[in-house]
Amino acid sequence: MNKTPAVRFIGFAEDWEQRKLGDLGTITTGSTPSTAIPDYYSDDGIVWVTPTDICENITFESARKLSDLGQQVGRVVPKNTILVTCIASIGKNTMLGNTGSFNQQINGLTPNENECDPYFLLTESALWSAKMKSSAAAGTMQIVNRTEFSELKTWLPSLIEQKAISDFFRQLDHLITLHQRKYDKLTNVKKSMLEKMFPKNGSNVPEIRFKGFTDAWEQRKLGEVGKTYSGLSGKTKDDFGHGEAKFVTYMNVFSNSVCLPNMTEAVEIDDKQNKVLFGDVLFTTSSETPEEVGMSSVWLENAENIYLNSFCFGYRPTKEFNPYYLAYMLRSPSIREKITFLAQGISRYNISKNKMMDIEIPIPSIVEQKQIGEHFRTLDSLITLHHRKLEKLEQIKQAMLHKMFV
Repeated sequence: MNKTPAVRFIGFAEDWEQRKLGDLGTITTGSTPSTAIPDYYSDDGIVWVTPTDICENITFESARKLSDLGQQVGRVVPKNTILVTCIASIGKNTMLGNTGSFNQQINGLTPNENECDPYFLLTESALWSAKMKSSAAAGTMQIVNRTEFSELKTWLPSLIEQKAISDFFRQLDHLITLHQRKYDKLTNVKKSMLEKMFPKNGSNVPEIRFKGFTDAWEQRKLGEVGKTYSGLSGKTKDDFGHGEAKFVTYMNVFSNSVCLPNMTEAVEIDDKQNKVLFGDVLFTTSSETPEEVGMSSVWLENAENIYLNSFCFGYRPTKEFNPYYLAYMLRSPSIREKITFLAQGISRYNISKNKMMDIEIPIPSIVEQKQIGEHFRTLDSLITLHHRKLEKLEQIKQAMLHKMFV
């Protein structure tokens, strides 16, 4: 049996020791004070954590709090207690930064800090999920009880090596948190700007504008400034997956304000089909919810033999537009509200492209369009940059988790 990790800091050579969690500290199963007694909870008590708080990464500041009375009923543990979900979504983990409590779907491990570094165990606990699931009681819902959690085995090096590993992952987690916050902040800025930089329904000017622009925006129906065309037709599954042409997928249109050229798939060249050209807007025609019908994406590639999937339709402007302005304006809340209003269906919602053409859109001067389009293009570039850094750091962390632990 391998007793050392694949990657170690210089100066450490001793075997790691396998230990039961119950021998490394105090195991506590959470409890839930009755919600029928409101005095058990307050705005200024200690944090009370649920699996949702862990799984959705809700900050402990926004989690529910236990009052002094609630603390007498609930189970209170000190800071540095590691919390691990033990029912249904098994193995999600976090650590209390201060005294806190948690519900019965969570097991807590308060480490003996004379032999365990809490952050080391927190990091290592990300690897416990598979072991917990294999030991979970059979049934309609998997459960790891207190005894099973206590018997779970993990590997432990010396306290000095634990601290060295802990410091490494603490710095890595700090970088991940930093980029996550930047990503979240930029995403919120974009959301706010989409609301404020396009006129709300009933208005002909936006709430926020670049300096130098004062003219009212024109309101025109989509059908007055462009023409529609259909996606692929007359195809069978045998026609796809090969050929010199490409078609833009439904998910490409649904997911992106501007289509990604790599989210296309092969199909044979067919001159009877409508081709997608630079500056065309692509719309989805159906979805499972009305809020997701008619999602739009602009194609900004100069490529030959590009077609559109059969679950979307294309729109080609006949008036000059800045394509980036179109991309973001059509995803603004005011326009999305108009499109959602047209959705029809029960189990699946559809939208008529003829009715879509009756939607009025705001049109400023081409100069103002360019500034708005470039503003959102820059925002999206920054959002993508931080998202990629986040992905890379997460990949590094996952790789190191498997190489720096036994």
